[in-house]
Amino acid sequence: MAAMALGSSALRALEVLLLLLPLLFSVDVCAAGTTTPPTIRSQRGKPNTNSKQKQGAPPAAPAVRALVQSTCNATTYYDLCVAALLSDPSSSTADLRGLCAIAVSAAATNASATAADLTNTTSSSSATAGPISTGSTAEPGTDGRVRVPAPLLQVCAAKYGEAREALLEARESVGEEAYDYAFVHVSAAAEYPAVCRTLFRRKRVAYPVDLAKREEGLEHLCTVAIDIITLLA
Repeated sequence: MAAMALGSSALRALEVLLLLLPLLFSVDVCAAGTTTPPTIRSQRGKPNTNSKQKQGAPPAAPAVRALVQSTCNATTYYDLCVAALLSDPSSSTADLRGLCAIAVSAAATNASATAADLTNTTSSSSATAGPISTGSTAEPGTDGRVRVPAPLLQVCAAKYGEAREALLEARESVGEEAYDYAFVHVSAAAEYPAVCRTLFRRKRVAYPVDLAKREEGLEHLCTVAIDIITLLA
């Protein structure tokens, strides 16, 4: 009787095992199909090859300050405005009036540099236009440079000097919040170089190309300054 009971128990155990085999097999198959791939970890001092960041790329250029950008968007010459304002480190914290003063100062520096170059040219004994003269006249110099009457260059130097003084007055007016006066001074500064061009035409002397570029550069800087003054007025 005991032998028959033991045989019956063994048979039931075998039946249970046979029923569990398919279930165990399916669990193993699922586990094998969902293996997590290894993560590539970067080592100290080595780049992470699993990262999407481009290695060796130059750092991004600093963004233009919002106030500088919005101010220059309101001017006629955006790129020139941004360059002029960013040339002064104080533009990073300046308010609109401060930015206006920087723009006026940039124009004054431009006029001052041209006045100095013209003065240096007229001080030469040959009275031959230096690097600022690339126009043509009836009698070119032996070195390929054209001869420009010294009195013309002296007048031009004086006019650019007057433009500088007008711009310095404009900067003071901006500081005093006298924006109408600042507008008048900057407008006058933009017109002084035109007197120089008119004199060349009256004397029937070709207007030097480089001097024409300088006149245009000062005019554009004055335009930027006037545009910013208009925002303040």
